[in-house]
Amino acid sequence: MTRSDTPVTSRADRDGDSAVSETPGDGHPSVRAAGERPPTAESGVNPGSAVGRFGDRVMSSLATGSGLLVSIVIGLIALFLLIQAVPALAKNTANFFTYTGPWVVSGSQIEFGIPAQLYATILVSVIALVIAMPVALGVALFVTEYAPKRLAGPIAYVVDLLAAVPSIVYGLWGILVLGPAMVGPNQWLVDNLGFLPFFQEPENVANMSTGGTLLTAGIVLAVMILPVITAVTREVFTQTPRSQREAALALGATQWEVVRYAVLPFGLSGYISGAMLGLGRALGETMALLLIISTAGPINFNLMESGQTLATVIANNAAEFDSPIKTGAYISAGLVLFVLTFIVNGAARSVIRRRA
Repeated sequence: MTRSDTPVTSRADRDGDSAVSETPGDGHPSVRAAGERPPTAESGVNPGSAVGRFGDRVMSSLATGSGLLVSIVIGLIALFLLIQAVPALAKNTANFFTYTGPWVVSGSQIEFGIPAQLYATILVSVIALVIAMPVALGVALFVTEYAPKRLAGPIAYVVDLLAAVPSIVYGLWGILVLGPAMVGPNQWLVDNLGFLPFFQEPENVANMSTGGTLLTAGIVLAVMILPVITAVTREVFTQTPRSQREAALALGATQWEVVRYAVLPFGLSGYISGAMLGLGRALGETMALLLIISTAGPINFNLMESGQTLATVIANNAAEFDSPIKTGAYISAGLVLFVLTFIVNGAARSVIRRRA
């Protein structure tokens, strides 16, 4: 080999302050500052050059600005809700957190409270999660682990397509199709499981006969949040490291054991995140629930009753927003819903951080 054919070699000095590239062909070593990356073969541009640093600053500024913009918008929304709600809360003669009677938002004596609406909101959302989470987990596992590729794609597409259906269509389906179909099962539950607090004879029998119950609303919400939970869970499961799967199989694990010991532990945090996203949609759902449950109900665990959620009580009375006090009374319900979503998201982040 001739001297000109000798490859270029690099070494770092003992102090780590500079890197010396020796080129035996010309005998003039080039000194490169510590931390500076060599030019890449593909672009010929040094990533540590002024152009690279400028791009980093631009991207950092855009990311920081986007985060600040979102935070400012959320803060302005919270400020708007407070400004609108405080005058009505100041004139409220009842306890906002304990009053369960009918809302009186006009006249000289203002009385309103959110326990009944908060209860209905949380109850139907919990019913939706209890139904949707196991189904979403099963669909995600089947699509990613068991279904052949020619079948997994269409199934995932159909499930994702449920997210494109408008809320009012779900509401019409719930009250016109699912509600009448639930009359028989509702009556069977009352006759055979009436000793449980969940399936007792309601005060308003008309709600059970039309299917406009909390149970029907929870089932409709479960169908609505199913694609959200399934999509997030499926994407996380597909990111399970291949090395973990192969290591489990090499140790003699079955397909189910691979899922149990490799896929589920890796994707559990994503599964919880998807569930919380679905819960966020369930808490704020309006039109579908407005068509199914829109009458005030008592605070108990009876799923055969009807009720109003925080969102439906606002939508149901939006036509009466003709004064600041009346408007502020219902906006206070929106403020509670706003705070509730923050609490749910905070709890979800805490669970995910603990799992991580």
